[in-house]
Amino acid sequence: MLFFVFLLNNGQIRYSIPEEMRKGLFVGDVAKDLGLDVKRLVSGRARLVINDNNQYVALDQNKGHIVVNERIDREKLCAKKSPCSFSLEIVLEDPLELFSVTIEIQDVNDHSPSFPKKEINLEISESTPTGTVFLLDSASDPDVGINSLQSYSLKANDYFVLKQHTRTDGSKYAEMMLQSGLDREKQNKHTLILTAVDGGEPQRSGTVKINVSVLDANDNAPVFTLPLYKVSVLENALPGTTVARVSAVDADEGYNGNVTYSFTHLEEGSSYPFQIDSYTGEVKITGELDYEVFPNYEINLQARDPWGVVGVSKLIIEITDVNDNTPFITMASYSGKISEDSTPGTVVALISVQDKDSGKNGQVHLNIIENIPFKIKSSLRNYYALVTEENLDREKRSQYNITLTATDEGLPSLSSSKTVVLDVTDVNDNAPAFTLFSAFITENNSPGVSVLSVNAKDSDENQNARVSYILENSDVSGSPISEYVSVNAENGDIRAVRSYDYEQIKELTFVVKAQDGGSPPLSSNVTVKIMIQDQNDNAPQVLYPVQTGGSLVAEMVPRSADVGYLVTKVVAVDVDSGQNAWLSYKLQKATDRALFEVGLQNGEVRTIRQVTDKDAVKQRLTVIVEDNGQPSRSATVIVNVAVADSFPEVLSEFTDFTHDKEYNENLTFYLVLALAVVSFLFITCVVVIISVKIYRWRQSRILYHSNLPVIPYYPPRYSDTLGTGTLPHVYNYEVCRTTDSRKSDCKFGRAGSQNVLIMDPSSTGTMQRIQSEKSILDEPDSPLEVSLCYSTTCQFHTFNECLSKYNCNIQSMSDITRYDMLIQNSADCFSGEI
Repeated sequence: MLFFVFLLNNGQIRYSIPEEMRKGLFVGDVAKDLGLDVKRLVSGRARLVINDNNQYVALDQNKGHIVVNERIDREKLCAKKSPCSFSLEIVLEDPLELFSVTIEIQDVNDHSPSFPKKEINLEISESTPTGTVFLLDSASDPDVGINSLQSYSLKANDYFVLKQHTRTDGSKYAEMMLQSGLDREKQNKHTLILTAVDGGEPQRSGTVKINVSVLDANDNAPVFTLPLYKVSVLENALPGTTVARVSAVDADEGYNGNVTYSFTHLEEGSSYPFQIDSYTGEVKITGELDYEVFPNYEINLQARDPWGVVGVSKLIIEITDVNDNTPFITMASYSGKISEDSTPGTVVALISVQDKDSGKNGQVHLNIIENIPFKIKSSLRNYYALVTEENLDREKRSQYNITLTATDEGLPSLSSSKTVVLDVTDVNDNAPAFTLFSAFITENNSPGVSVLSVNAKDSDENQNARVSYILENSDVSGSPISEYVSVNAENGDIRAVRSYDYEQIKELTFVVKAQDGGSPPLSSNVTVKIMIQDQNDNAPQVLYPVQTGGSLVAEMVPRSADVGYLVTKVVAVDVDSGQNAWLSYKLQKATDRALFEVGLQNGEVRTIRQVTDKDAVKQRLTVIVEDNGQPSRSATVIVNVAVADSFPEVLSEFTDFTHDKEYNENLTFYLVLALAVVSFLFITCVVVIISVKIYRWRQSRILYHSNLPVIPYYPPRYSDTLGTGTLPHVYNYEVCRTTDSRKSDCKFGRAGSQNVLIMDPSSTGTMQRIQSEKSILDEPDSPLEVSLCYSTTCQFHTFNECLSKYNCNIQSMSDITRYDMLIQNSADCFSGEI
């Protein structure tokens, strides 16, 4: 078994294998023949593209071999066509590569020549002259080349010899020639054996029996009018169409001159789409014609008279191709997606276009009709590449419906179209885009108020279009911009961080950056301007006349002043802007309103009549300066005017001018202050009265429920030295308590100097304070001593009055029920220190 490999240029190889190989047998090592690594076949997902429904061969990627996939019958595949081959393409991806492979099928001598009939019956007139030729049925052999039919042989006899001929297509046929006259009286039948042999190894043959019947004399054979008839017919001619008319003439007369027509030398199993009328010689179409299957037909004609005498001719019918097959488009390789950053010339798809017609009818052109950035580039035979012609931009167009149109060159031309959808995938090639932003905000705004929102559009998609907003660092009046505004990273909302003051800053200019979520991220900046609008939050300030607390400034007007005399000019400013700073001047009150006026716009104080001697020397004008804001703010200024001709007169009149109660400009303030003080005192009194009432009630309850004994005790050093007092005796009481009473919350707070008031007998009528060395509480087991506050004038109705009189302060009485004290005389005054 022989294998042949032919390496061609441009990545094409050709293999030659015999037919009838078993499945799995080796055909060729394409990896080696193409110079490819086996790993390249695997990584490139190598595959075979065969333009046929039968997958005769397959590709073993792991070895790089082409092997037989199914049994190949050369006769079924190519019939008589020689050489017999079929083509396929090997497609590799990443990068895209295409290799053409042609596999030639070698014929094997697997068929013997065979005749269409088992016997050939011939009727020959005895009068047939020598040299007459008789056409014999041809044997057929599906094999080709040396394995096809090579020769005929006739069994030796005395009357006939065999002649062999070759047609233009290479097929062979045999004629039997009469070499000696027949004599029906001697022998009316002859039996011959015709053998057909091929040239294969081993040689095969087929035989047919020829039965020759000798007829009585018929001296003339039919003769065709032409030795060769040649016609052409379109392949789309309808059945029943007459293709040709043949005729033959027999010189005999009468019955012997009748001629019938027929086709001869038809191969076994052949189905010619023609028939001949045996009487008229008309040749008509009986089936469908297909140029691609049979481009021409060569038919042997026979004219026969009733006695078996025949005449022969030949009819050649050429089928004219008609453009009746539309091109067929196949996407050999196509992913349906392309990145928008693909460079021009990037291969999008590999396209196969086939047209079964021939000649110009089979020449196909693939085009794109739409005006899109793609073009068709011719590749190998019948293959085209769809490539990009320009740079793509997904943001302008994210999807293309590409209509591929294949058109042949026939007349009329036929075309077919195929529409493919190509999606352009996104890359992060667009930064977020801003528009200019500016906003206004009124000063004295609340911190956190939203001023405006910036918005950036990113024409990318998905994560590449997710925009975050960042406040760029900058300074405003030496402070970072973040102390003035904040930017929400998600929605671009800009909020004020602090309250703005127009008089300090009139405009905020800063930069906001928008950054997308691509990798690497792209960004763009926008300058944002926030104009702060003035608010009427400042009252006018009077610059002149200057208002001083101690000295008096007065403008002097001579009594000889005429009407319109300029007394002075009130000068004021307003730190606000715009109409908030437009000032107007009005005369609020004056000593003599008929004497002066104030200019509304310029603040000039002028006389409106002639000054007379009756006019008072002291003139007091109150001028109000008011701005034009909403609501308006104002300031007042007092202008003192002296109507006199000399300074001494002025000084004598203005001595007490500064103490004039009539023009007290703070009258309203003092009234409000007085009202607030009175209200506070009233509320305080009410609270004190209620507290005293509650305290008295609690004291009465405590004394009423007391169970502690009160034991009188008279120390020797305590005596009544002042007989004039209201109390005849000095009493000293000892209060007894339980051993754990020191844990009680009840205690008497000592004064800051921890003084105890003691009446000393040696001191006549005076109270002396002595410093106690330590608190009685430091001695838990010592008795509680209560000293009597003695005084000739100490006659109080309540215990609290006595304590407050002599600074006997009590800090807590919350648990006073442990220390019940019995007061026998409500006028007695006690002072105790615990």
